[in-house]
Amino acid sequence: MSPTSEATNHVKLYGLFAGPLCFAAMLFIPNPLPIEIQAWKVIAAATWMIIWWITEAVPIFATALIPMTLMPLLGIFSIKESTAPYANPIIFLFMGGFLIALAMEKWNLHKRIALTLITMTGTQANGIILGFMLATFFLSMWISNTATTVMMLPIAMSVISLLITELGLDKEDKKFRRFALSLLLGIAYSANIGGAATIIGTPPNVVMVGYLKEFYDFDLNFSHWLLIGLPICGTLLALTYFMLVKWFYPNNLGHLKGSEQIIKRELTNLGPISKPEKRVLVIFAGTALGWVLLQPINNLLGAPILNNTIVAMVGGTVMFFFPLDLKKGKFLLDWEYTSRLPYGILLLFGGGLCLARAMEVTGIIELVGSYISEGGPYPYWLLILILTAVMLYMTELMSNVALVTIFLPVVIGISQGLGLPPLMLVAPVTIAASCAFMMPISTPPNAIVFASGHIKIKEMVRAGFWLNLISISVLVLFAVTVLRFVV
Repeated sequence: MSPTSEATNHVKLYGLFAGPLCFAAMLFIPNPLPIEIQAWKVIAAATWMIIWWITEAVPIFATALIPMTLMPLLGIFSIKESTAPYANPIIFLFMGGFLIALAMEKWNLHKRIALTLITMTGTQANGIILGFMLATFFLSMWISNTATTVMMLPIAMSVISLLITELGLDKEDKKFRRFALSLLLGIAYSANIGGAATIIGTPPNVVMVGYLKEFYDFDLNFSHWLLIGLPICGTLLALTYFMLVKWFYPNNLGHLKGSEQIIKRELTNLGPISKPEKRVLVIFAGTALGWVLLQPINNLLGAPILNNTIVAMVGGTVMFFFPLDLKKGKFLLDWEYTSRLPYGILLLFGGGLCLARAMEVTGIIELVGSYISEGGPYPYWLLILILTAVMLYMTELMSNVALVTIFLPVVIGISQGLGLPPLMLVAPVTIAASCAFMMPISTPPNAIVFASGHIKIKEMVRAGFWLNLISISVLVLFAVTVLRFVV
């Protein structure tokens, strides 16, 4: 066992005991805060969960089950009330998106879309990097960042191998190293950024949507978030590309002979677009259109009948009974394939919503807001700067979805205390959770490309450090200029 693994196991072991011990100790000491005893119990429960989430003493999804039984035992909720958040409509929004993504993956539609986008950017080295980044960004808007990165990496590795076999470059050649670094880091960073552009693209966004509904009774629809997320994420993508190929790792390779053949070969291996792909594409496009045109459709119907969750679940459910071969009983998606569905994430959403609900009903969120508002007026830009920086750099060390689950209720309390519109603080802070670029452990895409063996930690840290600062700057700039006009 390596020293790193041994240290990690020690941290997990300490966390395993520290969580419940801190919880028990807090229950037995006198309440030191000017709050009701019920609120203090919730803080104790939150402390237990935070310790386990940070140390990952048990799987983060298992930790999310704690509020379901602990809140009734503490007298905060009935069991009916504590289980309700685990069936929140926002969870089914994400489930519907997952089902559509699974159908795309099953029939390789996502790979065809990616390869088609890559062919549009030419055979210049920087053009290839741009093509991979655009394809990764687009796919991550709709399917998981992890699945996107896993799919894009082998294609990228084929292009990298081309440089060695066809152009005779050495692995340690400076131009080769810089091209490989820009390509692989570009894929990881584009996956992280792209997921934040839509409300279903990454789990932190779904947590945000659920909290907005819980605390503000505010239904954030798909097109509204697109007006916020797409400009910010598009700007981050453009700056990331520019920084990688012009500042961090310029390669000066120019035209890559043979690269076009690799992409065409991959497309040829897929064969002509199949009937299942066409049908999945139609359902995917119809679902996306339904999200974007949600408000006009409801206006046409004369009542708010449709919402994000209904559109997502219709699209996902249709996959199970859209026929491929009725005689053989074959459909676009079968139940066996849904074993790939990340049910743990859905439980994590439920646990976070349950904890957030407990914090709301016991007055903890209101208390945070009152402390902030009594402290005096704070410049809006300074609040954004501090909150996004805290979120971003903490995400380098722990799961971003667990961190958002913990941190967003505090941000919402601050927002309520200052009388700000719901999205003014919540939106930039949530996007910041997807902008961890420094460490392999920060996000699954970072870890996946690091495992390729072509990237050293110091190289990822070098690029990631500056991109983190750029991300914070972009979020602050958008918050104080554009955001106030679209929230």
